[in-house]
Order: sequence, then C-alpha cells, then structure tokens
Amino acid sequence: MFILKLVVSVGGSMVPQCTSLLVRNLSLACHCLRYPKRNSPYSPSNSERYSSLLKSVMSSRVSSQTPETLQAEDDHIYGPIVKGQTPSSRPEMREPRTFHPFLNCEKTLETEEPESGLPVRILFDRSPGRTIVPSVSRILQQTLSPEQIFYLERWKKRMVAELGEDGFKEYTQNLFRQGKIFHSVLEDVLMSGETWEETHPPETPEYPPEVQGYMESISHILEDVTAVRATESTVQHDTLNYLGIVDCVAHYRGVLCVIDWKTSEKPKPFLRNTYDNPIQVAAYAGALNSDDNYKYQVENGLIVVAYKDGSPAHAHQLSSELMLEYWKTWLLRLEEFTEQRPSHVSSAFSEKR
Repeated sequence: MFILKLVVSVGGSMVPQCTSLLVRNLSLACHCLRYPKRNSPYSPSNSERYSSLLKSVMSSRVSSQTPETLQAEDDHIYGPIVKGQTPSSRPEMREPRTFHPFLNCEKTLETEEPESGLPVRILFDRSPGRTIVPSVSRILQQTLSPEQIFYLERWKKRMVAELGEDGFKEYTQNLFRQGKIFHSVLEDVLMSGETWEETHPPETPEYPPEVQGYMESISHILEDVTAVRATESTVQHDTLNYLGIVDCVAHYRGVLCVIDWKTSEKPKPFLRNTYDNPIQVAAYAGALNSDDNYKYQVENGLIVVAYKDGSPAHAHQLSSELMLEYWKTWLLRLEEFTEQRPSHVSSAFSEKR
C-alpha cells in the first residue's frame, strides 16, 4: 500500500493532504477502462453441445473383469467352453444338517511324543470282494462349485491352446509320475524311523532327477518332522462311509499333525492358494480319529508345498480351530455328494484317495 500526497491551496496557502489508495485497485480500474470486456467465443449452441459431450464422458463407467467377461474373452481367443457353467454369486455359508464329531471321545489326545518305532502303514484293500467305499478325492471332485469348475476348465483350455492335446496329456502324465516318485522317496525316508539329520549328511543327497528339486525344497521342513506315526496309510470313517490314504502322521515342531505333501510349479505362499487341500486334510483327520486301527487322535494339520526348482517349500499349519471349520465344510460337501448319487450308485466306485 502506498500513500499518495495531494496539495490543496486554501487561502493562498498550500496545505498537503494524504489520501490512502490501493495501487492494485487503481491499476485494475485503469485496465478496465483501457480494455473492453471480451465476449465468449462460444455461442449458446456451442456451449450446449460442449456440456452434452462432457456429461457423456463423465457418465461412462468401466467395470472390472468378471467371470462372464473373462469367458467372453476366452471364447473369442480359444473358442467356446463346452462343459461347465458360468459361476454365479457365491453361495451362502450353511451348517451341516447333521454334525458328526471330529474327535472320538473314546480315544485320548497325545500330549507328548511317543517312543520311537516304525511308522504304521495300512494298505488299501484292493481285493475283488471288498466293500466299495467312495474316496475323499472323488467326493471333492464331484462337488466342485461352478466357479471352481469354470476356472479349472479355463486353465485346461489355455494349456491345450499352448501345448496341444497330446502335449497337455504328456504334461499331466509327467506331473502324475513326478508326484508318485516324490511320495515314494518320501515314504522311504519317513519309514526309516530316523530323523532327517541322522539319515542325511550336510551335503546334498542323491535322488532321482525328477524329484531332486522337490526333496531339496522340503529339506528344512523335514528337519522339524519327528516321531512319524503313519505314512501312506489308509484311513476310513465307517459311520460317514468314506476313506482316504493319508500321506503322513507325525509331529511337526512338537505338534501331532496329519501332513499332506503337495508339489507345485508356482509359489503358494498362502493357505488360500491350496484350494480344497485343507478340506482334504480335515477329512483324513476325521477318518483317522474314527478308525479303530489308530489308537490316538489328531486335531492339527499341515500342508507342505514343495517346488520343483528347489526353492524353500511353504508349510501351512492348520490349528485345531481351523480344522474344525474345514471339517464342517467337509460334512457339507459329503452331504452334497450323497444327494447327487443314490446309495447304490455312490458305492459303485473307489479311488486310491
């Protein structure tokens, strides 16, 4: 702010007077006097047209991809999917109509590791006259949700498009063969009754080349596995009429667990990445607890995901609380399986697991 002094003559004398003026306001006033106001270059019709265009752009929406849009994209690239259905909204959580107990009140829970001894292995009865009982794996396969079926078929179509029909068949056969060798080698290690440190020196042991990476991957897990109680052993729930072959029952870091060994080419760092595997482990544990061939109970689980490239395996522990939740889910899947097939049909097949 500047002070502008004015001198006024009064009775022949010059008397100064001060008037406060804002130079900025004065400058603006002068500018307005010198330059006339500009008219808008847009006519009313142009402004109206611009407003309509702006509303049109601002009102458009871009939605995220859904199974429906993914299927449309895949149909365009790979052709239409023949089997399965497009997944709908997720079903609401339900409770089993009949809740069968997970634990057996006639058995006791182990609080300490038992004395060392050879693990139990109860072979699967394949005799012609045996009673046919559905397996855990078959029941889970027959009760996949529409969403699971959709993504499974989508993965298969992409693999076939990449490898061809014969290439995909060879790929799945190799995976099955590698898994079989991996479980066989593991069984030999666990059946020895010795700890990992006792049977394996610091240097890397030799295994079949197909499973060398997998065994290296789980080496740090095996260091914490002790007191193996069973390996590749059949468990059966007579009341619920199902069976399975459990990979391993042992102590992991001092806790008795049903252990399931899995192989994967992709990392699975979170439990949700293992899909239905926790339900499978809970089903095995529930069958073992009900089976009179086993004089103990198991209320914890462990899923170990081994990697072909030898990177450290992920170990997903299932607490007793989590096992109860997955046991409820298993009972729901079992009810669904029973509803799908009459009793005389559901007992007409059997699988290893």
